[in-house]
Amino acid sequence: MLTSIDGELLGQGATQATGGPHAEVMALRDAAARGHSVVGATAYVSLEPCAHQGRTGPCCDALIAAGIKKVVAALPDPNPLVAGQGFERLRAAGVEVSVGPGAEEAFELNIGFFSRMARKTPWVRMKLAASLDGKTALDNGLSQWITGEAARADGHAWRARACALLTGVGTVLQDNPRLDVRGVDTPRQPMLVVVDSRLETPPDALLFAAQRQVIFYAAQPNLERQQALEARGAIVIYKGNAQGKVDLDAMLRDLATREINELHVEAGHKLNGSLLRDGLVDELLVYLAPKLLGQGRDMASFGPLSELAQATALEFKSSAMLGPDLRLLARVQGRDRFLADADSLRK
Repeated sequence: MLTSIDGELLGQGATQATGGPHAEVMALRDAAARGHSVVGATAYVSLEPCAHQGRTGPCCDALIAAGIKKVVAALPDPNPLVAGQGFERLRAAGVEVSVGPGAEEAFELNIGFFSRMARKTPWVRMKLAASLDGKTALDNGLSQWITGEAARADGHAWRARACALLTGVGTVLQDNPRLDVRGVDTPRQPMLVVVDSRLETPPDALLFAAQRQVIFYAAQPNLERQQALEARGAIVIYKGNAQGKVDLDAMLRDLATREINELHVEAGHKLNGSLLRDGLVDELLVYLAPKLLGQGRDMASFGPLSELAQATALEFKSSAMLGPDLRLLARVQGRDRFLADADSLRK
């Protein structure tokens, strides 16, 4: 956002899809379209303006060339290609720089990017829809619909926010889901990632209906099945472990190299349990319906634990009523504090 010395809004903008202009350039373009001069203006940004040549030019240079007098940034950019260099270049050009206002909000907005820069893995959010007694389906697999329409629409909005959706082959074979964004305006469909150790997904699965990239992670090579999936435009990657399963940690690190910031998990109890057991989940997005199912399928299968201290400790971040259903956002304790540590981010 660009403002004049007396606080008038001159222009604003948001970073475009990968390869497109960053927010600073969009705000400058918006100000020009409104007929405003930005000489002497203040720029408010969520992250430090970039200082390197990537798919786009350095934003700090664009601000300097436009005559911006002051930059107020919520957070330094954790990207080692930037990491303070943007601020240094601005100050060297005589631009006043202030850092800190709105840091918490900016961190939450960019949490996946910070995760990828700091840990070399995406921010992993696991979505669950369950009854009040924690069942995601009946014993026979029926689960449509535990929660109501408002909760389902909200779930699609969270899908749209993510860079990629993750599911397992068990869900694909049981439900044959599309796993795309529907009913929510979105400029693109998130990538779909399928954990499929033996490449059992049929080439005519509904998940191929949406226009998006689909990646399969497998453990055991099967050239015939690989070629059938590749014929549908999919990418097949082998990341096996000693147990003949997909190495989930290696998968996350590979996704980070593909610039996946936020990974939205919608899977069954087995894959959910594996991700939680391995400590790979950062937060849970849980929709609870006001009903009891008794016997049924659990949210996640892991354990058994021998003592309560071994439980995955969470902290509630937010709650909201969506029609009759309750939405809870719970984060693994301490996970975001590690990410928000500026010294850790710069290492």
